[in-house]
Amino acid sequence: MQRLEVFQSLWAMELRRPDGFERPVAENFQMVADAGYAGMAIDLGVMNNEEALATRPHFERHGLGCLINAFPQTIEDLRPVLRMSKQFDTRYVNIIGQVMPITVEEMIPVIRAWIDMAGEEEVPILFETHRNCITNDLFATLQLIDAIPEMKLCADLSHYLVDREFWYPISAEDDALIQRILARSDAFQGRVASREQVQVQISFPQHQKWFDQFAKWWEDGLRSWRGRAADDAVVNFLCELGPVEYAITGPDGYEMSDRWEEALMIKERVENIWNALDGA
Repeated sequence: MQRLEVFQSLWAMELRRPDGFERPVAENFQMVADAGYAGMAIDLGVMNNEEALATRPHFERHGLGCLINAFPQTIEDLRPVLRMSKQFDTRYVNIIGQVMPITVEEMIPVIRAWIDMAGEEEVPILFETHRNCITNDLFATLQLIDAIPEMKLCADLSHYLVDREFWYPISAEDDALIQRILARSDAFQGRVASREQVQVQISFPQHQKWFDQFAKWWEDGLRSWRGRAADDAVVNFLCELGPVEYAITGPDGYEMSDRWEEALMIKERVENIWNALDGA
């Protein structure tokens, strides 16, 4: 039976408040476990491999699954991450590749090299749709997935909404582009954007239309995945509401909403989508 696993991001648990207060890492893991998340993602954009390995006891203590977000700056930078990921029994390594040729023709061998490396190391990988990396541009990424049939994505659609400044309501033409991304996505991330802001507060009424739009895309993506995945496959959805400067702050430097509560709102909505698809 196909299953959904909803994860939280350790990076998204950071507070970055003006007073400097941060919860202990152990408390973050306890909160995630108590809230019923299936696992935690660790982000190598904000910690090194040694710091990441130091979190292993927390995963083991709570029985949480692990995802790794990697930011390789060279082709070979990915290999030690792939090898480290085996110590976590990672669901997959999510690549936000910092090797960024200008042309699609130059990008293709980079992607193929990482796919080959992952095959050698026997670690599953996905390529996240993300700004400031090799999948920075929606149009280039569409050309990449056409050129490389084995390239699988992790869809964080917030980046492409801002990248292309999609108007609301979303046009049929723009939606068709996103549907092509969803059709190649084997995992999904939960952040809601507007056409000008990469992360908006979903608890604010003025942003409800964007929350609804993203929920529709998540439903489309999960439905697409269910139609092509094995009967016993597992799909991962990562709640990843980033801290400052993703999070919007007031003049006092404090956030204007509670990201933890908003992540729980996303978790509940995605679980409801999944249950509805189960019952369809």
